[in-house]
Amino acid sequence: MVKIVIAGAGIGGLAAALSLHRAGFRDITIYERVRELKPLGVGINLLPHAVRELTELGLADEVAAIGVPPSRLSYYNRFGQPIWSEPRGLDAGYRWPQLSVHRGEFQLLLAREVERRLGSDAIRLGCRLVSVEHLDPASPEARAAGHAEFARFVREGAGGGAEEVEVAADVVIGADGIHSAMRAQACPDEGGPVWNGLILWRGTATVPTYLDGRTMIMAGDGEQKFVSYPLVAPGADAGATRLNFIAERRAPEGVDETADWNHAVDPGPIEQLFADWSFDWLDVPAVIAAADEILEYPMVDRNALPQWTFGGSTLIGDAAHAMYPNGSNGASQAIIDGRTLAFHLANETAGRDVSTDVARANAVRTALEAYEADRRPATARLLEMTRQLGPEKVMQLAYDRAPQGFAHVNDVIPADELQEVADGYKRAAGFHPSALNERASLTPESAPEVED
Repeated sequence: MVKIVIAGAGIGGLAAALSLHRAGFRDITIYERVRELKPLGVGINLLPHAVRELTELGLADEVAAIGVPPSRLSYYNRFGQPIWSEPRGLDAGYRWPQLSVHRGEFQLLLAREVERRLGSDAIRLGCRLVSVEHLDPASPEARAAGHAEFARFVREGAGGGAEEVEVAADVVIGADGIHSAMRAQACPDEGGPVWNGLILWRGTATVPTYLDGRTMIMAGDGEQKFVSYPLVAPGADAGATRLNFIAERRAPEGVDETADWNHAVDPGPIEQLFADWSFDWLDVPAVIAAADEILEYPMVDRNALPQWTFGGSTLIGDAAHAMYPNGSNGASQAIIDGRTLAFHLANETAGRDVSTDVARANAVRTALEAYEADRRPATARLLEMTRQLGPEKVMQLAYDRAPQGFAHVNDVIPADELQEVADGYKRAAGFHPSALNERASLTPESAPEVED
């Protein structure tokens, strides 16, 4: 039996565990550094290619119950003038919806499902990954242990003490985020995440319903931008909408990447930055003022790596390819990582004799190489596109060509150019409607039936 260890119980690690279980693997343990999983964060979008994978994992109804399917995505300039609008999800011809969900609620949903399917002890909390050792599968040490990978964790005790825990496995998956210890071990000179000078303020607020109550909007350009989308579908109180928002602006001179990020801030100064962004259909300053809490973040990513896989260990999610949120694709790509990894691992081990340590290690390493060949070039291209604003490029084009606004967007940007920006990003990200609808499933043929 293949023994799998996952470092990190974020969306990527949990989705990988469920994907591996769906593919037929049973010896899977997740080690997470925090001592308690809490519903932290704000809103994220699960694009149709991710919702397809969640559907094939048997989670469609559960995720839909905590999400809102946006009807449209619409881009505007900083004066509220329309640039580009397109239907999303089922309305755009996909076989699966797009869903806006609260990140923390979605993470806890996945965690509950992991414990239900894999067992109550499948997630070990309070365990921080320190290092991973990759042995030659034929070495005496590997033969004695029966495994070639050794993950070392520091486990924090309830009383504040700590001890080192070493776990032997056939596969170690680094799903430990943008500050990944496994990545740092492989790339010790990389340094911290790369900041592009933009500051994000994220929050949630209940405000009067705008447009149709299900439209995701982006307004502004590369220097200043506002994004919002509903987190709760319009119901009995159709006059109010619970939404997630992101306000973004380039940092003033003198602020650098060592600033004290990721903390709650006063909405007043941010509201003033957007004081004249009151559109006929949305009062941006009022949304900011109505926030329950606003958290401040730098917009950071990581440079693409030349290699993710080392021995029987590999990276997924932000540990592998942290990217800017342009295009709303981070969580979706992490889910697809997990599904792709499970697919290749099952294909290389199903129906083959992996009873010996060396045969099992060779199959694992072949599978990880195939996973990396599928995902690393694709995410590297996507990372580069996010640095060029991704599909949000249409807002920058409008600003560059008509900084004071326009009578009609097609006076400054031809319709076919707008269409190509949207389609080009979908193709790169793997969710162009025709390609996604026709793509073969990532559930291996050898996978057992979904368990109730």
